[in-house]
Amino acid sequence: MTLNPQVSAHIRDYRPRLPAARWEPVAGQVRAVVTAVAPATCDIARRLLYVVSRLAVWADSVGLPRDPALWLRTETIDRFVLSGLAGRPGGTVQSCRCWLRRTREAVVWVQRGEAPPIRIKADRSPRPPYEEHELAALRRWVELLPGRARLDGLALMALAAGCGLAPGELRGVRGHDLRAMPQGVVLVDAPWLDRLVACRAEWEEAVAELGELAGDAYLFRPGRKVEAAKNLVSSWSLRHRPHAGLPRLEARRLRTTWIVGLLRQRIDPVLIAQAAGMRSAAALGLYFHWVPPLSPEQAAALLRGART
Repeated sequence: MTLNPQVSAHIRDYRPRLPAARWEPVAGQVRAVVTAVAPATCDIARRLLYVVSRLAVWADSVGLPRDPALWLRTETIDRFVLSGLAGRPGGTVQSCRCWLRRTREAVVWVQRGEAPPIRIKADRSPRPPYEEHELAALRRWVELLPGRARLDGLALMALAAGCGLAPGELRGVRGHDLRAMPQGVVLVDAPWLDRLVACRAEWEEAVAELGELAGDAYLFRPGRKVEAAKNLVSSWSLRHRPHAGLPRLEARRLRTTWIVGLLRQRIDPVLIAQAAGMRSAAALGLYFHWVPPLSPEQAAALLRGART
């Protein structure tokens, strides 16, 4: 296996901000795991090294054998996420779980005769937004679905296009996580969300209805057997396909539609980034090519401001 020299050097020289007495006993195995994944860039290598080193040090601290095969078991990862990351922001927890599971899938255990490694390379390109008429048509289609399918479809659209939640976040929302304010604003006030999430006005009634029906259960697919089943969101979209002429319902496209809609209304990008759970407004740069420029008259009015 040949790695990019820069990636290889990054893995070799990595030193986490952990006491040496805790890091050194597992350092070699952590580097071996990340090397086996064959990260394509230094940024991906850095993320992998961070999550795998934390997992390894935690596993060592609770008395588990120094065995990467044991560290990367699903039950070990879930236990680490629940106890080792307790108190961390919800977005951080979800991100760590995602990277560890992808690491598990990508690592080659030669003695087991498994497939070659998958080069993890994150796709940073957001999915295109739905056009206004497409979103309206998809909502009408969802409203006509039978029984539970209708409620799940509405939950998917309302939480992604109405609240801007990512796929990994919307699946965790329960009925009691919704809070109605006196002014009619509906907030997603889940304890694992570390930001203000307010529902768009056109989705408030749907979200409120879904929350009342759900109670303490999940809004989206409450009949699931496990809390965070893989492909929980995408499998629903594959199972329920709109009629000819309509695009497939995708959570990522719905979230992009929410972001682009706010940008088109010239809402402060810093506020949008915070509501989306992004580190900074710079992350919105990928979405601006879907935002039409202001007319000269609109630009002049904004620059002029109101007379005091």
